Amino acid sequence: MTRVSSGWAELSGISLGAPAAERDIERGLEDYFVESATYERVRLGSKRIVVGARGIGKSAIFQVLAKRERDAGSYVIELSPEDYSYELLSQTMASEDHGSWAKLGAYAVAWKYLIYVLMMKEISKKRLHLKKGAATDIYKYVRDHHSNQQASKLSALVSYLKRLEGIKIGKYEASMKARELERLYKLEEIQYLLPALREVASTRRIIVLVDELDRGWDSSEDARAFVAGLFQACISANSLHDNLRVYMSLRQELYDDVPALYDDAQKYRDMIETIRWNDRSLLNLMARRIRHSMPGLAGADDQACWNALFSGLPGSHGKSSYSYMIDRTLYRPREIIQFCTQAIESSTESHPAIPLRYAAVREAEHIYSAERTRDIAAEHRFQYPGLMEVMEAFRGRSQDFARYDLEFLCLELITGEIPSSGTASWLEGCTPAALIEILWNVGFLRAQASRDGDGPRDGAYLGAHQSSQSMVAAAKRFQVHPMFREYLDLGKTEPLQRG
Repeated sequence: MTRVSSGWAELSGISLGAPAAERDIERGLEDYFVESATYERVRLGSKRIVVGARGIGKSAIFQVLAKRERDAGSYVIELSPEDYSYELLSQTMASEDHGSWAKLGAYAVAWKYLIYVLMMKEISKKRLHLKKGAATDIYKYVRDHHSNQQASKLSALVSYLKRLEGIKIGKYEASMKARELERLYKLEEIQYLLPALREVASTRRIIVLVDELDRGWDSSEDARAFVAGLFQACISANSLHDNLRVYMSLRQELYDDVPALYDDAQKYRDMIETIRWNDRSLLNLMARRIRHSMPGLAGADDQACWNALFSGLPGSHGKSSYSYMIDRTLYRPREIIQFCTQAIESSTESHPAIPLRYAAVREAEHIYSAERTRDIAAEHRFQYPGLMEVMEAFRGRSQDFARYDLEFLCLELITGEIPSSGTASWLEGCTPAALIEILWNVGFLRAQASRDGDGPRDGAYLGAHQSSQSMVAAAKRFQVHPMFREYLDLGKTEPLQRG
């Protein structure tokens, strides 16, 4: 076990990085970034739609990819929630129920227009490095149509949607409306410039990164068209040239909440990458961050790096605390970083020596569990409004349930015997089995694996981030995930069997 004295490395000087990648890129993210197989597939361009839960690492992949592509001389356009989002768009456009103009096709063509315009604006800034013909045509178009340097990145999208909106709900003659709409949907304004874009892409890569533009998401018809239209636009733009790459990241719960995406996903599944982690890859991620703050551990293995910062569990003969902490996550990088950082902050004044004692982990868990419970409820607030109240129904109970007992509790929630306001849209008409499956899918429950097989995990409790959907229906016992237990003050006694 690697030992580090408090004099050799001060706890106050140890940083495991920012939870959000966009704030971490200037603080060392590239140095300790995990170049996983997922990242490699995205980098090579074989995967261009990145799907995953909050905090799973989508933005980290995009941040590192953007920096390295710029360093290699590529054109890089980054679109982040700070640039624009559905929240901003919804404040300026007529809604779906005011004229039924904002259909999926309108959003798709407007997104495609925006993507091409942003590419051309980026190219026009550095036209001296390009062949004269392509550079001149692109530059002239940008100069004549998009010369306002102060305009936001959202402006081109909004302006195109406004043009569609004006025709669809305005007072036009039918023939004139049809001709103008056809022109807009065919992108006639910029169609002649697409060969010039292909010419540029043949000599220099063009990268567009669209990262989680879902701020203000409300699960409305317009919001779904906003995301589904972006998906279609990315697919379409990617077909122009292999060196012209449009990447899009999408939160898992939004992907699950937009039916139109399923039809597209079936046809383009080969372009979609779903990010997943396991306990070993997350240990590697943490070890890289620890080495960055504690250079003396440069040659140490992953477990030794962890042991240098965190002491073992008490009464376990030196068993690593990593298994305890990672068991209280849904295998998302942001969660383990948040938990570890909270433990460091809890010890900085009271006990600044390292490795940190188990007491610091337990103290941090009180805060961490409460924050993560609220975060999970907020994450699924549009699919399952009132989820927090459903989770609160477990407060003070056992952490373990036989299926019969759990189904009975779920039935009390469904029938209103246990009140849960705001849940009518999804809880009414739900069955106990369906509610158990929902709670397993959001990470709140774990199901016990079959004891009949020979696998090493038989009898273990597994969550949705660890196992397939099929195990839930067959499971006879369940647990509330350890991440929620501290906040909900769950006991450890076995529940009484019913019947």
